[in-house]
Amino acid sequence: MPDIAQIETVTALLKFVVSGSKPVSVPNEPGVLKLHRYEGEHAEHVVRIENARPRLGEISLDREGFAIVRHHTDVDFYNEQQRTQVYDREVEALLKRELGAKKVIVFDHTLRAGDDETRVKRVVREPVEMVHNDYTARSGPQRLRDQVGDAEAEELLKGRMAIVNVWRGNRKPVKSMPLAIADARTIDDADLVSTERRAKDRIGEIQHMVYNPDTHWYYVPDMEPDEAMLIKCYDSDESVARFTAHSAFVDPNTAADAPFRESIETRTFVFF
Repeated sequence: MPDIAQIETVTALLKFVVSGSKPVSVPNEPGVLKLHRYEGEHAEHVVRIENARPRLGEISLDREGFAIVRHHTDVDFYNEQQRTQVYDREVEALLKRELGAKKVIVFDHTLRAGDDETRVKRVVREPVEMVHNDYTARSGPQRLRDQVGDAEAEELLKGRMAIVNVWRGNRKPVKSMPLAIADARTIDDADLVSTERRAKDRIGEIQHMVYNPDTHWYYVPDMEPDEAMLIKCYDSDESVARFTAHSAFVDPNTAADAPFRESIETRTFVFF
C-alpha cells in the first residue's frame, strides 16, 4: 500500500444525477440489507480526487465547505444513551469552540457500516455512494421548524443559521469507503438538483448533483479516531460556502484486508 503522504490524487468513480432527470431518494431502514434506492437517471463518472491532508491547515468550512478538526471522545456510538447524553454535549462544545457559534442544536445521528453483518447486528445503514448534499435552501430552514416549532424557528432564523454535519469513524480509523467532498467554490449552483427524499416517516428534500468536470474534489485518507470532518450542508449566509456535495467512494488504494468502514454522522443546527 502506498504511503498516504505521497498520494497526491486518486482516480475513482462517483455517481451523479443526469441533467434533466427528476431524481428521488428512497432510503432503506437501518439494519435492512436492501440498499438505498434512487429513482431518476444517474450515471457514474471518473473523477480525480485530491488528497487534502497536505492542505488541511488552510482548508476552511466557510470557503471549501468542509474542515478537519481534532476531537477525542470515549463515547460508544452504538450506545444510544451515551450518544445522546454525552456525545451531543461534546459536539455542541466542539462547534462552539471551532466555529465561534453562539448556540448549537444536535438533532440527528446516522450510523453506517460497510458490511452486511455489522449493518444487521447494529441496525445501521450503508455508506451512501451517490453525490449529494443533505439540504436545500428550502429544506434547511424547514428542518429547523420541524425540530423546534414555527415560533422558536422564526426567532432563531432572524440571525445566521447553518447546518453542519460532524462525520467521523466509529472509534476506529477509516480505512475504506472514505468521503469525496466537492470544493464548494467549484460547485455550479445549476448542477445542484432538488431531490425528494422519500423516507418511511418523513418526506424531505436534498440535492443530487450533475457531473461537471470543473468541480474540484478532495478526500482525507485514513481518518483517525480523534479526527472529525465538519461538512457544511446549508448556510443562510449567501456570502460563504452554503452547500457541500459529498459521496462515499471506493478508494483504489485501499488494502485488500482493510476493515469495513464504520462511521457516524451527527447533524447540527449552528447559530451565529
